[in-house]
Amino acid sequence: MSDFIYLASQSPRRSQLLDQIGVRHQLLLAGSDEDAESLEAVHGAEAPARYVARVTGLKLDAAMQRMKRQGLPAAPVLCADTTVCLGRDILGKPADPADAVRMLQRLAGQSHRVLTAVAVQKGAKRLSALSESWVRFAPMTTAQIRAYVATGEPMGKAGAYGVQGRAAAHIEQIRGSYSGIMGLPLFETAALLRSLGVGC
Repeated sequence: MSDFIYLASQSPRRSQLLDQIGVRHQLLLAGSDEDAESLEAVHGAEAPARYVARVTGLKLDAAMQRMKRQGLPAAPVLCADTTVCLGRDILGKPADPADAVRMLQRLAGQSHRVLTAVAVQKGAKRLSALSESWVRFAPMTTAQIRAYVATGEPMGKAGAYGVQGRAAAHIEQIRGSYSGIMGLPLFETAALLRSLGVGC
């Protein structure tokens, strides 16, 4: 049994979610010499599910190399990536507040999918899972959208919102995994970790 794992994610929410299910973890973050953002580039008209699984795999490749390069004790490494999609359109992290406003104008009054891919590797063994959820936003006025964007919460989040934050006041319905929408589907994650001998 491994007594801890590495979490290769800068998301404080993913760390909190692992704490919630009692998984001890250490952060294994990209250094300034790594171009982590470039891993999230979309390739042409890539299907959202294929995109999020590919990006998660690339993040895990980079994290495994990082663990070796730093000479760290061996332990399972976990990566995840979340994407918001409207039809086949992938809505990533907003480039600026105006981009966040545009995204939220598209999501308002609509249902959209949230896909989170999780991948864990221990030694040569790699396991992965995909969580799919649906979120429906109520109609929002431009003033409501601008007020939400002004809080700064949408920045750095796929689809320009955080389900666990102020956006909840505008979300009518959720189907699927709440923790998956936050960024780490706990049921799927726990199953993967147990398969690799991590107690949770």
